[in-house]
Amino acid sequence: MNALVGVVFHFIGGFASGSFYVPYKKVAGWSWEAMWILGGLFSWILVPPLAAWLTIPGFWDIIGQAETSVLSYTFLFGLLWGIGGLTYGLGVRYLGVSLGSSVILGLSMVFGSLMPAFYYFFNQTAGKEGIDYFFTEPAGICVMIGLAVCVVGIYLCGRAGMLKERNLGGLEAGAKKDYNFGLGMLVAIISGVLSACFNFGIESGKPMAEVANTLWKAAHPGRGEFLYQNNVTYIVILWGGFTTNFLWCAYLLLKNKTFSDYKNKKAPFTKNLLLCAVAGTTWYLQFFFYGMGESRLGNGASSWILHMAFIILISNAWGVVLKEWKGVSKPTYRAIIAGIITIILSIGIVGFAKTLEV
Repeated sequence: MNALVGVVFHFIGGFASGSFYVPYKKVAGWSWEAMWILGGLFSWILVPPLAAWLTIPGFWDIIGQAETSVLSYTFLFGLLWGIGGLTYGLGVRYLGVSLGSSVILGLSMVFGSLMPAFYYFFNQTAGKEGIDYFFTEPAGICVMIGLAVCVVGIYLCGRAGMLKERNLGGLEAGAKKDYNFGLGMLVAIISGVLSACFNFGIESGKPMAEVANTLWKAAHPGRGEFLYQNNVTYIVILWGGFTTNFLWCAYLLLKNKTFSDYKNKKAPFTKNLLLCAVAGTTWYLQFFFYGMGESRLGNGASSWILHMAFIILISNAWGVVLKEWKGVSKPTYRAIIAGIITIILSIGIVGFAKTLEV
């Protein structure tokens, strides 16, 4: 039952991540940097401590009493994750949406799920599995099979995207000018690796989550693991993410002289503010529910794979629902449907792996 509940929580988180950008598309009269940093205030600064305040009594004390090394590494990985998010846009620019997204999300999935296992193989820690676990234990082998199947699904979705570009007349003039496969792959690899740092940040900040979990279990004996234990860790990770994004957006606001967007009388300020707030809050909810799923499945490869798989699944499913694939050839449409079905299959395999644990 824990495995099924964990998968459901990861689905909700993936749905939030795959849908958060929709409100941004309704923002009128503001530049990207003007709306992104305002939405980020909700994503990274306002909503995380509010969520922690609602779920973890004394969360500021937990952060204040954490070791400096824990806070430093957690913040650092948040900083690096923020760079990964910013370079995501460059990867998509140079490779195109389909190929760029597939490469970046695929790499983030692989690195985010397996790199911690390499670390714990050489630095054995109670409750953590080394990389050997995924090649010797039935549950670990099942996770690896699910990961491989998901990579195939990502490949199919990426291939469908490239076929779509051909079906609809290839790249537009502006996109052709930006397209650069070599540079795009380099940026995509950097983005994919650094985007996985959010999972590393969760690992680094685990001592804070464990304190929250211990305190909650003492107050609620016999009720299992604390669903919201990671909410305290997110605060520090997202401080790092905010730092990266704030510096970049501030640079763009100065360079492009777009601070004036907020004073633009032709732009609906209140409506735009509400849309940014909704988008930013929805974005945060992906990790709020990720933490709930992690409390049921554990912050191992399974949780990160499910999280990324659901994001990819929902993003591509939205494309089908919104008829973005209308007018393409049958082979192209079959490719995107096959990719979605394959990713769904991988989710089932990874979820099933939890039931094999001894």
